[in-house]
Amino acid sequence: MHRTTKELLASSEFRRLVARRWRVSLLLTACLFVLYYGYILLIATDKALLSTRVGEVTTLGIPVGAAVIVGAWILTGVYVLWANRAYDSEVARLRDHIRD
Repeated sequence: MHRTTKELLASSEFRRLVARRWRVSLLLTACLFVLYYGYILLIATDKALLSTRVGEVTTLGIPVGAAVIVGAWILTGVYVLWANRAYDSEVARLRDHIRD
């Protein structure tokens, strides 16, 4: 069954897809927020912990900061995997139901 664009945009399938995308985006944004601001709060509240030496010239703050960056990459990868496996195929399926 083909639909017009207006019908598709008003459909419950489309609204569910948009809601799901928002949930995933907000969840990953919240995780990134906790990751970055948790690090900043740790710096602000426990400088002694992060200044602990883990080598001759390295403090604990360096690997923890690197972990924050790697964590951001991981969250980006999670979104890309979700988009490639679930979201893009659903968008393509809905797009195929539009008649010109």
